[in-house]
Parts: sequence; structure tokens; C-alpha cells
Amino acid sequence: MRVAASKKEAPAPLPGQPTYWAEACKHLAKKDRVMKRLIPQYSDAVLQSRGDAFATLARSVVGQQISVKAAQRVWERFSALPETLTPEQVLRLRVDDMRAAGLSARKVEYIVDLALHFDGGRLQPERWSGMDDEAIIAELVAIRGIGRWTAEMFLIFHLLRPNVLPLDDIGLIRGISQNYFSGEPVSRSDAREVAQAWRPWCSVATWYIWRSLDPLPVNY
Repeated sequence: MRVAASKKEAPAPLPGQPTYWAEACKHLAKKDRVMKRLIPQYSDAVLQSRGDAFATLARSVVGQQISVKAAQRVWERFSALPETLTPEQVLRLRVDDMRAAGLSARKVEYIVDLALHFDGGRLQPERWSGMDDEAIIAELVAIRGIGRWTAEMFLIFHLLRPNVLPLDDIGLIRGISQNYFSGEPVSRSDAREVAQAWRPWCSVATWYIWRSLDPLPVNY
């Protein structure tokens, strides 16, 4: 008697990983020729939340307007300064030490202001799970140094929101140019049109576009 082979199930997501990843990848591979090619190439990892709202936002501030590699170097030096990376500990740091770690004077101001918002209870992370993306962005951009790009990185990397399209991200635009337009210049309108096929999983597609530029997984 022939026994039917059991269907191999995808491994269960680990803590801090999106529960929707396998479903999103299946949708993207079906709807988009580039995603069909990219997803199997980078099946070694998925989006991963660090589980720390303050650290994710601070890391995003550090990464503003500098390369991923440069941001990683500065972050490693800065995050080693406090005993633990908490708002309270960051507020105890000396400005000179933060500058010596590679932070600009402006970024020091931004991170201190961010720490004050968390330490003073002006941000209430427990509310975010019940808020839509745009409402969270509006709350975050009211903080000095937090623009839309930083808020979108937070939505993707901390809250694991599935349908974020960060059109201000240079890497996303460059990746769309290389993968869809043979390296020709790409406008925000062009990128938005490409992303129509990605919905409702723009965050996942963006992550694979980033991977196509740098095999190391992007993380904040």
C-alpha cells in the first residue's frame, strides 16, 4: 500500500519574528517576478525584532544619513557606553563621550531628547499595538530628530508591521532601480507603482530589496 508523503510544513516563527512571513513570501513570489527570484536566494533569515522600542529608535537615529556600515560602527561604540542601554542610563552619559563614539552634536541632542520622552512617560508603547501605522508615525515624528523614515524603520523592525513602504529610503529606491529598471533613475512614483504588486506585504518586499544590495540582513 502506497502512503502519501506528508506535506512539509514551514518552521514555526521564532520569538521576535513575524508570524506572517511564509504567507507574505508565497504571495510576493506569485505576484512579482523579481520577488520570485530574490526570495529563494535569501531564505537564510527573516525580519527580526530586537524587542526594545528605545534601542530601535535610537539605532535608527544613529543610522540617519550615513551608510549601514558606518552606522554599525558608531552604534557599537555608543551602545557600549552605558551599563545597559536604557533611557535612564543614556541620560547619565557625558556628551563628550557620546561625541567621541562618533555621534554628531545634533544626533546627541536627538538621542537625549528621545531618552527624555521614554523616561518621562511621554511615550506609551503599550498603546501602539492598537494604533494604525499613520497614527504611530504622527506620534513619533513629534519627537526631535524622528522623521518619517525613522518612524517607518520603527514600524518595520520593532512593531513588525507588514505593509510599510519607506519611499524616503535610499536603499529601497536604489534596489528598485537595479532590480526593475536596469539601473535607470527611479522616482518615488515609479517605486510606488512597482510596490502595487507587493501589497499587503510591502515591508517584506522592502526587506528582500535591501538584501539584494547587501547579503547581510538589515537590522535596527
